[in-house]
Amino acid sequence: MKYIQKNQEPRSLTDWNQKLGGRIKDWKSFNKSVKNDVYESLLKEQGFICAYCSRPIIRTNCHIEHYRPKSVYKELTFTYTNLIASCQGEDEKKPRTPVHCGHKKGAWYDEELTVSPLDPECETYFRYTGSGEIAPAQGVKEEAAKTTINKLALDIDKLRRLRRTAIDTAIQISDGLNETEIQQLIQGYQKPDSSGRLTPFCHVIVYTLQQFVL
Repeated sequence: MKYIQKNQEPRSLTDWNQKLGGRIKDWKSFNKSVKNDVYESLLKEQGFICAYCSRPIIRTNCHIEHYRPKSVYKELTFTYTNLIASCQGEDEKKPRTPVHCGHKKGAWYDEELTVSPLDPECETYFRYTGSGEIAPAQGVKEEAAKTTINKLALDIDKLRRLRRTAIDTAIQISDGLNETEIQQLIQGYQKPDSSGRLTPFCHVIVYTLQQFVL
């Protein structure tokens, strides 16, 4: 899980909420044009990676995820700070299998046991192995990290394989580099490219290079 710094909400969403005037409306009533603006904003601020697993996402293979579920926190249905982009498309009834991330999470939320990608410290709550496994890091959030991994199915074989491929590629790139060059490589992975895209699983790669290569 990589930290997401929220940007200012789209002007169209601000206008939409002002028109609602405090009324609580169903998500299905969301104006399509405004929804597209929200999609674009979320994708850009996340560097086009899933908020939970960090797979690459584009408009057609992700959905707008309510961090605090809209079925419980109805008043947050159109609150931008509660919205993130998660992989596996919009169809909640028939998500792609194996199901993970936002669709797996569903309406689950626990104030104490859910790790939020909006938490600036969220990346420190997890550790990774060279084979792509994710596990809770020791510390005050250990139980929350363990629960979040299980509830979002973040350690399924599919995601392990994808993480391992990303790790192996980065290790090959770093082969033969000195410490200064590896530090520069790490800095590169921490920033989006010229098109605003982050490298998929960039935080996993950075963790691996810092722990096992330097």
